[in-house]
Amino acid sequence: MSRTTRATMMLEQAGIAFTVHSYDYDPDAERIGLQAAEALGEAPERVLKSLMALVDGKPACVIVPSDHEVSMKKLAAALGGKAAQMMKPADAERMTGYKVGGISPFGQRRAVPTLMEQQAMAHELVFINGGQRGLQVRLDPRDAVTVLRATVASLVA
Repeated sequence: MSRTTRATMMLEQAGIAFTVHSYDYDPDAERIGLQAAEALGEAPERVLKSLMALVDGKPACVIVPSDHEVSMKKLAAALGGKAAQMMKPADAERMTGYKVGGISPFGQRRAVPTLMEQQAMAHELVFINGGQRGLQVRLDPRDAVTVLRATVASLVA
């Protein structure tokens, strides 16, 4: 497995301190984020999942703890929209350039509005997908927000 991806290159170019962690990705896992947390031996609230959504038909990237679900109502409100829904997997792959299970908010093909769950800010370090299935980057959530120009909001149900 390559430890260099568009995501890690973006972080390096931005001068963000991070470490790379790999684990055995299970494509049959019921909840990929929780499987990643377990494989890494980390608390699920510190392993964040990156999800692609549509708010009023426009794409957005949503970063939330792996043990939580996104509230579509809160997501729409955070972006000043009326309705939100999850993006279809094939559309998410086409838009980001990453495969589902390896979607990173860093280094996507096209910049989209990005939001991070406010609970993630309580941690000194979090894990976020590094752009490949079985690859996570560990970094300060404040650095992630800065480099992504993300909005921090309450996004979980």
